[in-house]
Amino acid sequence: MNNNKSQDAYKTIGEIARELGLVDQKTGLIQTHTIRYWETQFKQIKPTIKAGKRRYYSPKDFETIKYIKYLLKEKGLTIIGVKKILNKSNFEKLDEDIDLGLYKQNLLNTKVIKKKIKNISKIIKELKKFK
Repeated sequence: MNNNKSQDAYKTIGEIARELGLVDQKTGLIQTHTIRYWETQFKQIKPTIKAGKRRYYSPKDFETIKYIKYLLKEKGLTIIGVKKILNKSNFEKLDEDIDLGLYKQNLLNTKVIKKKIKNISKIIKELKKFK
């Protein structure tokens, strides 16, 4: 694996699986089948498939897969629960419209803070449904 690869570069299924720690602890084999299965379950994962059926994932695909893994493995949600979150049309990233920095003046902007709180509240409300 090329460690000097650009952050914007497409990644192979093996690179994605390694970066996410999808490796069988006993055999050491990379679990690419997990990602292929998630592709069948989540329409948000859209790899480019080249000759020889090699899959290449964009940085956006990688972020989506990483989020799916987090929801399934870390938060314990079901496939159906994750689908509901991903399919929600008004699902927004918390920091999509602001560059949060420690000394940024825009943190004091009340409208921005209120919008963040509203987004966090929506996410918490959605997550509570899956308990």
